[in-house]
Amino acid sequence: MSLRFSRHSLFATDVAVTIRRAAVRDGEKLRRLAALDEAVVPAGDLLVAEVADELWCALALDSGEAIADPFRPTGSLLEVLRLRADALRRARAGQLRAAHAPAWRRLLIPRRAR
Repeated sequence: MSLRFSRHSLFATDVAVTIRRAAVRDGEKLRRLAALDEAVVPAGDLLVAEVADELWCALALDSGEAIADPFRPTGSLLEVLRLRADALRRARAGQLRAAHAPAWRRLLIPRRAR
């Protein structure tokens, strides 16, 4: 998911922001970000906001714990991460409900309508 923030946001110029799940290759960047925030890297799956190949903030999907660069305008990015995490949780809950639906419901209701 890529976003663009305009001049009317906290950024001085247009900037591309990428929202994605953290990967193993992000380990060092996450540790550096946590050190800046005087925190530890949250446990579990993380969403990160990346600007120009730099991680500005990260959010744990399960706990909601966040780390952010205190020298960057990350408030809006953390809100975007929270919204995305909520959407992912709702989607996962919907998939679980559909998987546990009675067999007759799965047969009668097309997949697109669920």
